[in-house]
Amino acid sequence: MKKILKLAFTHTKLIFRDPSLRAFLVLPVVLFVLIVWLVPRLVAQYDFLEPYLPLFLVVAVIENTQMFSFISSMVLIDEKETEVARNYGVVPLSKWEYLLSRFLIPYSFTVLLNVILFLVQPFYDIAFGTNLLLSLLTGLIVPAYVLGINSIAKNRMQGMVWIKAFNMLVLIPIAAFFVPQQWKHIFGIFPTHWVFQSVEAVTAGLSIALPALLGFVFFAGLMWVLSRLFIQRHFI
Repeated sequence: MKKILKLAFTHTKLIFRDPSLRAFLVLPVVLFVLIVWLVPRLVAQYDFLEPYLPLFLVVAVIENTQMFSFISSMVLIDEKETEVARNYGVVPLSKWEYLLSRFLIPYSFTVLLNVILFLVQPFYDIAFGTNLLLSLLTGLIVPAYVLGINSIAKNRMQGMVWIKAFNMLVLIPIAAFFVPQQWKHIFGIFPTHWVFQSVEAVTAGLSIALPALLGFVFFAGLMWVLSRLFIQRHFI
């Protein structure tokens, strides 16, 4: 475990070498300002926005994952492009331990960001246990996103194209908020749909047990497949 933690912190330091990646660390601050300060003022001034509060919240929660999704994707793509990834293929860690070291800090930090966001948002009273469960589920977007990008992209140019595509894919289930109730689960083929449904349930005072369970199962299966693809393609 010490080796994994040491490598995890080493990977995190790589973020601060690239000014273009450091700039993305500002994103959570912007999201917090929007949710804590701007959105409440807009809702107070324009009543018609109130029904869309769950939508504002779920978009903020999803966007909180995008910082490390982008940063981690670009760092791994850069390693592949410069052939540094081959060196990691021979370190005294298993490939699965390598993946754990890669995602331990990005996942944990993303979970922490969303725990704080759910605590400080002024719209809903969310129990801490529910808050933590939602944050743990939402944080899984980061490894799934990064593994997906790096299983496909071979260089930065391809990476940027796929990142734009993935950014749209994670938000497609927002459409479920605007379709009849009986049709909303047609978006269930997207893992983020179950994040959206979990957040919508908690804002409506309903149990999140079923959508959260489906979300965890979906992400677990998806990451198992993507991890195997990543391991096959990243270290060559």
